Amino acid sequence: MRVVAAIALCVFASPLAATEPSRHARGAALLDAYLKDQVKRVEDACLTDLTTRADWEKRRPVLRQQFFEMMGLWPLPQKSDLKATTTGTVEAEGFTVVRVHFQSVPGLYVTGNLYRPKPLDPKKKYPAILYVCGHANVVVDGVSYGSKAHYQYHPAWFAQHGYVCLIVDTLQLGEIQGLHHGTYREGMWWWHGRGYTPAGVELWNAVRALDYLETRPEVDAKRLGVTGRSGGGATSWWIAAADDRIQAAVPVAGIADLRSHVVAGVAERLKTGVIAGHCDCMYFVNTHRWDFATVAALIAPRPLLLGNSDADDIFPVPGYRSIAQKVSKVYALYGAEEKFQLLETKGPHKDTPELRVGINKWMNRWLKGDSTAEVKDDLPPRIEPKQLKVFDKLPADRINEKVHDSFVPAAALAVPEADAKAWWGKTRPALVTGLKEKVFAGWAKDPPALGAKVAEDVLHDGVRLRAIDFVSETAVPLRVFVLTSAKVKEPAEVILSVVDDAGWDRWCSGLGAEFAQALQLDRKPKRDDLIFAQNRGVMESQKLGFAVIAPRGVGVTRWAEPGSKDEVQVRRRFALLGQTLAGQQVWDVRRAISALQTAPELKAAKLTLHGEGDAAATALYAGLFEPSVAAFDLWYLPESHQSGPAFLNVLKVLDVPLAVALAAPRPVALHVARTGAEGVPAASASERLRKGGVDAPVAVKVVGE
Repeated sequence: MRVVAAIALCVFASPLAATEPSRHARGAALLDAYLKDQVKRVEDACLTDLTTRADWEKRRPVLRQQFFEMMGLWPLPQKSDLKATTTGTVEAEGFTVVRVHFQSVPGLYVTGNLYRPKPLDPKKKYPAILYVCGHANVVVDGVSYGSKAHYQYHPAWFAQHGYVCLIVDTLQLGEIQGLHHGTYREGMWWWHGRGYTPAGVELWNAVRALDYLETRPEVDAKRLGVTGRSGGGATSWWIAAADDRIQAAVPVAGIADLRSHVVAGVAERLKTGVIAGHCDCMYFVNTHRWDFATVAALIAPRPLLLGNSDADDIFPVPGYRSIAQKVSKVYALYGAEEKFQLLETKGPHKDTPELRVGINKWMNRWLKGDSTAEVKDDLPPRIEPKQLKVFDKLPADRINEKVHDSFVPAAALAVPEADAKAWWGKTRPALVTGLKEKVFAGWAKDPPALGAKVAEDVLHDGVRLRAIDFVSETAVPLRVFVLTSAKVKEPAEVILSVVDDAGWDRWCSGLGAEFAQALQLDRKPKRDDLIFAQNRGVMESQKLGFAVIAPRGVGVTRWAEPGSKDEVQVRRRFALLGQTLAGQQVWDVRRAISALQTAPELKAAKLTLHGEGDAAATALYAGLFEPSVAAFDLWYLPESHQSGPAFLNVLKVLDVPLAVALAAPRPVALHVARTGAEGVPAASASERLRKGGVDAPVAVKVVGE
């Protein structure tokens, strides 16, 4: 029966020959309204209930832990030996450059240049600046010299004016070139599932850079500052929020509010807007649904200057002014208003003299106690990039290019051979809690009324199609469909199929022109009479009902072509809301189940969830939270979230085999293309639990056998 049920959905003729011209407009309008609603919810919760300094200081440690967690750094990694190594020096007028590298974790190399005043007073300890680079790598004849070669004028100025300054390369744009663009252009959506962001690597590298500065005999470790622009501006925010050793910070062009990133550009063209101008190193994994002002607030009451130009198209004026307005209230709790200022200058996204002078004045004031000395933008002569290069040959043991594979540990739960039943009794509740708190925390806490109603009821040629409208969450109206035989009033079983775009097109193509309006199609598909008759017979003889839900972003609510640049930028937007698109689609299926159960003639029917590929995983996870689901019929379920759908942080909690086990004691049918000596990984945990006495029925069926 399961194979027949799948055929009923999967062989409904060929895909649609053409797409409906209006479906992207409908989906884009839904998306726009949804994102605006979600952003407002986050905004309304951001620093809006501040009362007293004591209240803030009580909250602050919790927020800092959340921050580390969202950076992939909780619990904090153990600090290993830096293995700091000097590879040479460069003498210049008024300063010396020391070429240095260290390892922030074993094998993760950080290349940098340490600029020191010349002559250096051996009896004096100097204030020190950590300069974190933006995206400006210098490559000559195919050789990468790192962004430190481009931004060298900043540390050179500091060294000439009485500071020690360590400038470090970024993970991607350094002498060793790692990766910042996993979701932006490489399709590595498992980064979201792993809870990984290169921002966490940049933060940890900066923490270890401060550790290195503390080892330097010429550095006054009580007078440490940080600055950087663009990507370096973002890292300046990260390290100043995370580490109290920073006593003065000037992030330049590195922050904007959530609205600027998520809402801007949606209505006009999805791949435009602020988010499209930023790689993944600009974002933490927003599990706790923060607006960016919360990061800035963690720096209070230490001196903080927010620098930005007024014509910067990727850090727009409203975006940074709203940050400033909220953060100023936190500084006011300390009576430290003078320690937070906004430096807004004329110009585009560019390092201007006005910004540089502002940085240097701020450091003089708060690290030297000097607010009177005249500051000029007197930049020293440029040093050739070759002179600043740290490595003659890249180290063989480096992990920079693949650090994303190991930086955030994945859950390593394995069903034990002994006492599996007792182990499962303790582990199962923890897994469910982890899914609720870390993976699907972005689900609606106060969903609107379901509002389920039959919008269309079409009877044609012995088949009845009902379209039930419902509200999944605010601004997300959807429709679930139920197909039955006209001769069967109360089906014994309803198989609810979760479809992707291909599955939706197959479903629509098989029903014919008479059902186009109910399906909300602008064109009328041609019916395959043979397939139509076969499915009508199955529904009648087996008293089956076939239901279909196309979650948001699929079918008539599709807002972009799958795999397009538009679609990539939409998926990245969801992550900034503490969600993933796949995770919200699971919520849509849950609400569709509730909508189906409002139909009196369907309440007594056995409910089976069906899906193929990633949609099978969507169906599985929805069913885990819906006790009314009696069974699962899953085709080609991904073996791991490393390649399957990305749910936020899911790999820090579990992977697919344990998710299948969580369905127990309800039966799960896994349809696979083939089995090998290793068996079926998705069924492995359930099989071991069964051997340990747990009722975890999983049947594996090889398609075609």
